[in-house]
Amino acid sequence: MRICLYGAGSTSIKSKYTEESYKLGEEIAKRGHTLVFGGGSTGVMGAVSKGAIDNNGKVIGIAPEWMEDFEGICRDCDEFIYTESMDERKKLFLKNSDAFIIAPGGIGTLDEFFEIIVLKKLKQHNKKIILFNLFGYYDPMLEMLDFMLKEGVVREEIDKNTFKIADTLERVFELLDIK
Repeated sequence: MRICLYGAGSTSIKSKYTEESYKLGEEIAKRGHTLVFGGGSTGVMGAVSKGAIDNNGKVIGIAPEWMEDFEGICRDCDEFIYTESMDERKKLFLKNSDAFIIAPGGIGTLDEFFEIIVLKKLKQHNKKIILFNLFGYYDPMLEMLDFMLKEGVVREEIDKNTFKIADTLERVFELLDIK
C-alpha cells in the first residue's frame, strides 16, 4: 500500500511528536508499505521518512523545487518528484497514494487534510483517511467539527464516515487494514 503522510515540517515541534512519528515510519516500512510525503527532512515529515528509510522502506517525496527555500529536503528518498506548484503536489499525492495519514501539523497540513476530505465527499476518491490524533493534538479541531455538525453546516451522514481517528500507532494500522 502507498501511504501518504501529511504532517508538520516545523523544526520547533515538540519531540514527543517526532519520536512517535519516527515509529510510524518504522511501521510503514516493516509492514512493506511505501511512504509518499511532502519531501521534507524536518519535523514530523522528516521523522516519518527517517523511520521508514532506517528500516529499508520505500519513500517517495513530492514537493515544488522552491520548497527548499523554506525547509530541508529529504535527500534519501527512493524517488523525488519535483512539481511546479503546491496544487500539482496535492494532485500527485492523491494520484500516487492508496491511503492518507494525517499526523500533527500546521496550516499546510490542515489545508491538505481538508482538501482530501472534500475530494472524498465529492466522490473524487474513496481512499482511507486516518487522522493520527497523537496526544490529543487534534481534539480542538474535532470539537470544532462537532460544533459545525450541531449547527447544521456539515452533514453528519457524510462527514462522520469520511475519515477515521486513531489515537495510537496500533489503531492507525488496524484502521488501514479494515476492508
